[in-house]
Amino acid sequence: MRQQGSQGGGEGSDQDTQRQREADQRTSVLAQILLPEAADRLGRIRLVNERRATDVENRLITLARSGQLRSKVTEEQLKDLLGAVAEAQEERQEKIVVTRRGGSGWDDDDLDDLLKDV
Repeated sequence: MRQQGSQGGGEGSDQDTQRQREADQRTSVLAQILLPEAADRLGRIRLVNERRATDVENRLITLARSGQLRSKVTEEQLKDLLGAVAEAQEERQEKIVVTRRGGSGWDDDDLDDLLKDV
């Protein structure tokens, strides 16, 4: 029984180690591609909206790995990227559409029928 418990804990520890390694790699890549001002701005954005900051980081890392970044990203370039990510998120937001089904509720004919009976 103790062996099973320690094995289960080992798997969790391995997963934690893997997550930490991936986070360190992300931090390293971002440090290489962002100027300090842009990195500070991204950190402030993370405090307010973690999901948006992660989306921007993912896009920056993708651009860096594909070779599309020629120099370090400035704060102005980061602002432009934030605007693009915000627009993309707005387009992805689900819209609620209410569809009314006919025949089961009141309509003008029902009101006319009631008035005729009076």
